[in-house]
Amino acid sequence: MSDRDDHVPGGYEVEISEGRLDVRAGGVEGVVNALTTLRQLLPANAWRRGAAPEGGWSVPCGIVADRPAYAWRGAMLDVARHFFPKRTVLRYIDLLAAHRFNRLHLHLADDQGWRVESRRHPRLHRVGSWRPSTRLGPDGVADGTPHGGHYTLDDLAEMAAYARSRGIEIVPEIDVPGHTSALRAAYPELGEPGRDQAVLDTVWAGGSSISPTRPVVAFLQEVLEEILDATRAPYVHLGGDECDMSWWASDPVIAAEMAEHGYTDVKQMHGHFLRSLGGFLAGLGVRMVVWDEAFVTGGVLDDTIVMAWRGHRVAERAAASHDVVRTPLFPTYFNFDQSGLPQERRSEGGPITLGDVAAFSPAPGEWPAERRARVLGGQFQIWTEWVPAERHLDYLAFPRACALAEVLWSGEILDLPEFEARLAGHLERLDALGVEYRPLDGPHPWQAGGTGVWRRAQSGRIEETRKWVESISHEP
Repeated sequence: MSDRDDHVPGGYEVEISEGRLDVRAGGVEGVVNALTTLRQLLPANAWRRGAAPEGGWSVPCGIVADRPAYAWRGAMLDVARHFFPKRTVLRYIDLLAAHRFNRLHLHLADDQGWRVESRRHPRLHRVGSWRPSTRLGPDGVADGTPHGGHYTLDDLAEMAAYARSRGIEIVPEIDVPGHTSALRAAYPELGEPGRDQAVLDTVWAGGSSISPTRPVVAFLQEVLEEILDATRAPYVHLGGDECDMSWWASDPVIAAEMAEHGYTDVKQMHGHFLRSLGGFLAGLGVRMVVWDEAFVTGGVLDDTIVMAWRGHRVAERAAASHDVVRTPLFPTYFNFDQSGLPQERRSEGGPITLGDVAAFSPAPGEWPAERRARVLGGQFQIWTEWVPAERHLDYLAFPRACALAEVLWSGEILDLPEFEARLAGHLERLDALGVEYRPLDGPHPWQAGGTGVWRRAQSGRIEETRKWVESISHEP
């Protein structure tokens, strides 16, 4: 090869000759991708856990050399709104590896739950990891059923090692300084004085925040150190999104620290807080990742990775100075409907179709070349406000994840009918793996919303949502 695919991260070469198989790759990720290709050359039943047929399988001789278009090919799983046990995460890792994804972004903390053990601050998981009830949406009826769970640090270490052996890095996220109701329920002194603290029972974004001052930074450094000791993660996501800063200016402790730094706007304190944590991570050789609100408030270091979710405009702005992972609500939020069919199960809204995902361009051609070069890749998101179980996770993720996997590996999908023809064959592999995906022509009867609480509430106003995220992505 003139351009050595086996020297590119994730790239590989497979040479099959009579009685011999050679794999050349630059690391574990490339080897995993090579073996995935080999498995794809076999019948769909080769993806089952049963024994090979008598005499085994045969594959044609030849050479396959390939490499990814993008280095970051990710999936975000929110385990805070609804908790998914370790066995589900391990299975999810296998499914991601089977599609050559190489990042699993775990959203471990939010208003509705704290999902990781802390031995230094144990109230985080003892208090913050469960809620007495759940409401579907802000106007929903409380179900009166306790919900919760958390991963021990040993669980987290196991998941990280399991993922790494399959060419995937886990990216843990502790969302701060907003989305912190569960954290404040465990340690009220970190939040607004005199305000009630509780883990939220509604699976909805809540207005909450912790103090951005030195003692809180020190507290979180201890928590992050525990997580990093367990995962050895090269990246940590600090969130930085949707933060209620309305009480900061009137708090005397925050005001005093603002004056010390010469800040006149609480947004400056938001940025300072995240930079302080980012500097701590950098000292450990770890790279900070944030949502795009943190970029807007200056909560970034030179090497910070920005995940731009609010629109294409803010992603292009961020790419002028920082590496970017494309995560726009449209079309990478897979918690939205998959079609306009009325029988689709209740979700965030929608629709975001398979075709929408297939048409996604992580580095748009109209961007200047230097900004396109700052795009590391992309990932899909599944926020679990309306995702209470693994079966529903399968239904939302697949086959849309197949389309994004193709985009991130190949760079684009130029011929949708040709891709859909190949996808039809790939669905046989998903059947063999036991994936309860949504069929291309509509949901199974048991995947539909029916007439009860999971009935689709409205047709979904995705165009209005798109306009909204684009409008707020213009914020200075």
